[in-house]
Amino acid sequence: MTQRGRASGRPAPGSRGEARPRGGERPRPADRPRADLSARRARLRAVIEPVVTAAGYHLEDVSVSRAGRRHVVRVIVDGEDGIGLDAVADVSRAVSAALDAAEEDGTELLVGEYQLEVSSPGVDRPLTLPRHWRRNIGRLVKVTVAQRQVTGRVVDADDTGVTLDVDGVTHEWKHVDLGPGRVQVEFTRLDEVADDDLDEIDDADEPDDDEVEGEQR
Repeated sequence: MTQRGRASGRPAPGSRGEARPRGGERPRPADRPRADLSARRARLRAVIEPVVTAAGYHLEDVSVSRAGRRHVVRVIVDGEDGIGLDAVADVSRAVSAALDAAEEDGTELLVGEYQLEVSSPGVDRPLTLPRHWRRNIGRLVKVTVAQRQVTGRVVDADDTGVTLDVDGVTHEWKHVDLGPGRVQVEFTRLDEVADDDLDEIDDADEPDDDEVEGEQR
């Protein structure tokens, strides 16, 4: 997690020299923040995505939100075989350096102080791309097919479609026919767990935070 601040040299909205929309009408106040955040997100993605790709990973998402007086930039990265904490830390440092370099070159990414958070996807992230489905072979998922909810285990997945085992029956669907999939949490009954596995259950109860925190600047 990195915090940084930067002064803006742009004139304040409403000052002389600000371009007005065609017809002399200003955007409604509620529309301007949404448009600004969208533009900032696009600028951030243009800087971040090449860095993540060069590291051999995929940029899943970049989001910008407000937390009090500062912005929070959340970057989600993943790999074909997942991504570990050490790799997340490496990517976080590379992204932070790229953002610093862009600002030094005069690119205004965000006005004022902002906080950078880089993490891997959680289990609640929707499965929308072929690589998402490949990574979850063997897991139970719920997905919308032909306007109905289907729950099944992912047997196979490639660039064209997904094979699910639904109640013992195998079904194949093309990606274009599937809505976003959701991995389902499965619980194992304690009386089915061997004594040797109890230590693993205890370890699983401890928090596992994929977010990488660095020095505050």
